[in-house]
Amino acid sequence: MKRWSISLGAVALVAATLPLLNGTPVMASLQQAGAAIAQRLQSPKVNINLAVEKQSVKVNAQGQKQVTWAALEDKAVVEPGNVLRYTLNGKNAGDLPAQGIELTQPIPNRTKFVLNSATLTNPGKVTYSIDNGKTFVEAPTIKVTLADGKIVDRPAPAEAYTHVRMSLSKDLNPQAALLASYQVEVR
Repeated sequence: MKRWSISLGAVALVAATLPLLNGTPVMASLQQAGAAIAQRLQSPKVNINLAVEKQSVKVNAQGQKQVTWAALEDKAVVEPGNVLRYTLNGKNAGDLPAQGIELTQPIPNRTKFVLNSATLTNPGKVTYSIDNGKTFVEAPTIKVTLADGKIVDRPAPAEAYTHVRMSLSKDLNPQAALLASYQVEVR
């Protein structure tokens, strides 16, 4: 499930209710509140596209590996060991900054996350879930029982990752772009 959200906050709701409490004529207050709500609903307009590419690795005449990516078309065939790159490419086509952008992507069934592959070109942070999207942290851990019975935390293996989340820490200004990606390996 692909999710992205823009948090407009409670400003519009407050604008609609506060004028009624401060003695301002009701009709004028409702018109002002309506204009403020309409303005907030019209902008920002963030368009997000998801693309999937398959990695190809070839060795050139000098013995060096060359990595290329090809877009997956309809009915594409992938095999165990193939690496896929998911790219979220977006732009704020509105005229107001977009606040609180959060991109959450599931790790598809029959794939495993490629550790350290998530990138976000905008200021922000990347977090991960190993519990089907209930919680997100920067470095997931699991409990491991050692031979002596002691229980310790260890980094979660790639197979345990269920979701990746990329959260922008700054507003996405009008006409500004965003770019995020992550990789998975087909099992």
